[in-house]
Amino acid sequence: MSYITVADGTRIHYKDWGSGQPVVFSHGWPLSSDAWDEQMCLVAEHGFRAVAHDRRGHGRSTQTWTGNDMDTYADDLARLVEELDLRDAVHVGHSTGGGEVVRYLARHGTSRAAKAVLAGAVPPLMLRTDANPEGQPIEVFDQIREGLRKDRSQFYRDLSAAFYGANRPGSTVSQGTRDAFWLMSMQAGLKPALDCVAQFSETDFTEDLKKIDIPVLVAHGEDDQIVPVQAAAPKTAELLEDATLKIYPGAPHGITGDYRSAFEKDLLAFLQK
Repeated sequence: MSYITVADGTRIHYKDWGSGQPVVFSHGWPLSSDAWDEQMCLVAEHGFRAVAHDRRGHGRSTQTWTGNDMDTYADDLARLVEELDLRDAVHVGHSTGGGEVVRYLARHGTSRAAKAVLAGAVPPLMLRTDANPEGQPIEVFDQIREGLRKDRSQFYRDLSAAFYGANRPGSTVSQGTRDAFWLMSMQAGLKPALDCVAQFSETDFTEDLKKIDIPVLVAHGEDDQIVPVQAAAPKTAELLEDATLKIYPGAPHGITGDYRSAFEKDLLAFLQK
């Protein structure tokens, strides 16, 4: 397996498939780069170089006790880009990975980036505040932490239902997809998973979004039960300099089924534009 080692000694696992213009994928919490396998195959088969890493504390990367914060996630991504000498890259982030992409582009600049895609992404801010009344109350995220501490295995099994909309009438998501979610989630260390809850829920990306000067596709499921759309995609698009907003009717948070088909079509079109 392929790894880079970052400044604090953390080993970051990554996958690197195909050749051509780089498309760099950042995964959601609490998953791993495996969550992007279908899309990595898709873009690699269409003449792009697909790269994806396991965020620190997740997947096959080091289960870190410290450094589980958005700035360090962005710095780890920057190190991967530099180590592989990726240029003219398109960064694709789902959920927490969308926050990672936004912080990376704002913190490290866009000199090596051509475009970005944010899918079901957490920016600008998930937490409800006076300035963000559409967000979710802190109790929602406290319940996530409580579920992790009490019985994380069962918590992840239950979470897969809302993640993929399996709790909605007419859902066609397979048990295999939900099992894969559980398996990837269980690879994440408990401490990094707990730390990441605060990072994806309480980080305010408002100023970061204003610094991004490349085209961005902002994609979001209308029935996203994890990152509700009203506090996310439309607000993100308004803050970006060059945004294309796509809301998928009835789609969940997880990229599956009809949502996957539509998103992949839009992703390829955006890459080839």
